[in-house]
Amino acid sequence: MFNRESVIGFLLRRPGALNSQIARWAVLALTTTGAGFLVWSGVIHLMLWSDGYKDISVIGPLFLLQGIASIVIAVAVVAFRWLALLVIGAVTGVATAVGLLLSVNVGLFGFTESLASPYAELSLAVEFTAAFVLLVAACLLAFAQPAAQVVGRRSPVPTRT
Repeated sequence: MFNRESVIGFLLRRPGALNSQIARWAVLALTTTGAGFLVWSGVIHLMLWSDGYKDISVIGPLFLLQGIASIVIAVAVVAFRWLALLVIGAVTGVATAVGLLLSVNVGLFGFTESLASPYAELSLAVEFTAAFVLLVAACLLAFAQPAAQVVGRRSPVPTRT
């Protein structure tokens, strides 16, 4: 039922593989919007890193890593629009938001954050929105009807045999 090629083909599915033009445009719009939110999350983390988080042990480098990784993932999502990248982007948004919530509620690597700190609530909203939008795009891409595969397609130009 599942073989390596079919799984890889599914994970690398792009909007162009969908039968419906509306579904293709919806996936494209959702993908671009979700990627924009990922960039926004990355920019927030880079701003916070430069505003003083860089001096916090472990958390500082993680803020820098998250800022750079979110932007790189967003660019990859827009450039390739693969199903796997949409899921990776959604997981990145959720993981970042969960990291903040853990830091607020129990502490993370010896550091406790507050939702009253600059950009904390905005960051949560941006990250959960990115995750939701990319997850909707991924579900649409995964479950929409793919275009029919054309096997043995004939040339549009008549040939002599």
